[in-house]
Amino acid sequence: MAHIALNSDEPGIRGLLRFRPETARPLNDLAEVLLRGESTLSRGDRELIAAYVSSLNRCKFCYSSHAAFAAAQLAEGMDLVEQVRTDVDAAPVSPKLRALLGIAAAVQQGGQQVSDKDVAAARAEGATDVEIHDTVLIAAAFCMFNRYVDGLATFAPDDPEAYAMAAQRVITEGYGSTTPPVERPAR
Repeated sequence: MAHIALNSDEPGIRGLLRFRPETARPLNDLAEVLLRGESTLSRGDRELIAAYVSSLNRCKFCYSSHAAFAAAQLAEGMDLVEQVRTDVDAAPVSPKLRALLGIAAAVQQGGQQVSDKDVAAARAEGATDVEIHDTVLIAAAFCMFNRYVDGLATFAPDDPEAYAMAAQRVITEGYGSTTPPVERPAR
């Protein structure tokens, strides 16, 4: 049961966005730019970074959601997502993505944990400054999203199908599709 009385029975961040729709648009806009906007990193790779950080933070709702979103956009599907979650060093990802996941893990520990060595390793594997920037921002944003969801003790479904259905909606319609309307008082 959530720590506050929500006006929706929707799980995770979706219920929180319904509770305070004024915050929904900027949060969804950030997710849209980071995870679906123009990038040299695939949408699946960016969702994988979000899922990985959420797994490190042990946020069930965000991990399950973004794992499903990543799996639906990666040829290797959920097998790859789970391999990254359980042993990133042995997972069959590109050296560049592995280096970026290392940066994301450092951000999850604390921003000052990202070292010159981490950045140099990513650059040595071909990561651009924009890819490094976006990885840090995805990781930082998901630390915030994870703490928002878990800090208010929201509900996370156990059924993987719930997340798979949400994945199809996000893939086709984007994160804006989850933004509730802000109700304005009549004048």
